[in-house]
Amino acid sequence: METVHATAAVRTRVTIPLTFADGFTTTAEAVTFKGLADGAEHLALVLGHPAPGEAPLVRLHSECLTGDVFGSARCDCGPQLREAVERIGERGGVLLYLRQEGRGIGLYNKLDAYALQDDGLDTYEANAALGLPEDGRDYTAAAQMLEALGVGPFDLLTNNPDKADQLRGLGADVTATVPTGVFATDSNVRYLNAKVQHTGHTIALAALAA
Repeated sequence: METVHATAAVRTRVTIPLTFADGFTTTAEAVTFKGLADGAEHLALVLGHPAPGEAPLVRLHSECLTGDVFGSARCDCGPQLREAVERIGERGGVLLYLRQEGRGIGLYNKLDAYALQDDGLDTYEANAALGLPEDGRDYTAAAQMLEALGVGPFDLLTNNPDKADQLRGLGADVTATVPTGVFATDSNVRYLNAKVQHTGHTIALAALAA
């Protein structure tokens, strides 16, 4: 990995058992860091063990309190998190849990944007109407975390081309992108469609409708 940013270091490693609402259980090594560029308390979950010669699977998951914790159906974040933990555990790799609520705008602003979405704006238009970036996330800390963990070439579990682009620009060796599943509901299909139309997310909504 070519470094184009300041280095960070592992702070703490601890093993924790994970249990999800559907009964799925696994064990992860939770890793904290020092020296991250944004000073936030991002977390890595190391899951499984890649087979010899196989690239690990990595997921950058942005924190979503409403979806991850409370099961909100207005987004697909909770199901994506649950899927990622299982898929990474089966193959071996790392889930980076990034404290970037609302694509970087924070929890209160995200809920304000929800109110504007209820009035007809899509998720990106709502952020802009609040004078906020459509997507304010920066993945420098994620690149630092992967470097500190010694992660070499890896496959990135994502539908978002910006994640791979940013990581590659930061020197990370993203060998391929792997799409997540499609977790559409009546409450989030407009949100998912906005991600496809606005930022080129690889979400197979047309195939789902068919």
